[in-house]
Amino acid sequence: MKKILVIGPSNTDMIIKLERLPTPGETIVGGDFATAGGGKGANQAVQCARLGADVILLARIGKDPFGDRSVEQFRKEGIDTSFIIRDEEHHSGIALIFVDKKGENMIAVAPGSNSYLSGEDVKRAREAFRLSSTLLIQLEIPLEPVETAVDLAKEEGLTVLLNPAPAQPLPPSVLQNIDILVPNETEAKILCGFPPDAEISPKELGKMLLGKGVKKVIITLGSKGAMYMDGQEMFEVPAFKVESVDTTAAGDSFCGALAVAIAEGKGMREAIRFASACAAISTTRLGAQPSLPYRKEVEEFLAKYQQE
Repeated sequence: MKKILVIGPSNTDMIIKLERLPTPGETIVGGDFATAGGGKGANQAVQCARLGADVILLARIGKDPFGDRSVEQFRKEGIDTSFIIRDEEHHSGIALIFVDKKGENMIAVAPGSNSYLSGEDVKRAREAFRLSSTLLIQLEIPLEPVETAVDLAKEEGLTVLLNPAPAQPLPPSVLQNIDILVPNETEAKILCGFPPDAEISPKELGKMLLGKGVKKVIITLGSKGAMYMDGQEMFEVPAFKVESVDTTAAGDSFCGALAVAIAEGKGMREAIRFASACAAISTTRLGAQPSLPYRKEVEEFLAKYQQE
């Protein structure tokens, strides 16, 4: 089977677990501290690898101790790191994360080298596209390399899966080349030109996104599950009920698992259920990459739910 190409950022997450999230100007003392690998591209690549896929990660990572640690960890996960660019001028990405006892979080990111990934970097990695069947990409890097990657993927015949986070308006030329778009409700509203608090149903948002040229849309709805739409059908897949402690990488877990399921030829309903199970497991653990489950765990989780 060909590889999954993931393009996106890599960060080192610095996490403080607190009783509650601070308000502006407030200092809260007493939380546990941990560091972990993060960044949407890195998280999604690790999730794909833990589910048994062959993965290439294209990212720009600082030539510093944080970056060294990240690249070493990717190699341990079995990810192909030959297309990672080491940046000597800019620091590796850093994220500061507060997590409360309910699993809700606040995140601030200093993207560093991630902000300097360019369209030229992507063009130089054309061989990575030729080795792959699926492109998984997000918007935590500049738009130029996203546009270049989507164009190259179409030229090379890859299935393009875009997780539009953090959300921003996208040009029609990008949306028309997306095979599978995976926003949450807020991201879908922004892509459709609405404010985040606009009252509009996921069904209407899905129709608008299909009208913009996207082939298939999956809107994730948190504890309500996910809604799928294409030109022929629409259905919802309910979420799995778990005791959530940290939702930091749940969306990345979902997208990584979805990319693996699609690459393996699973139907959309089965692929979304597999991705939902993966994301549910990730919310029961603290941290981004440490929370991402392995294939055996997901299969055991699904088997348990089928028995109940």
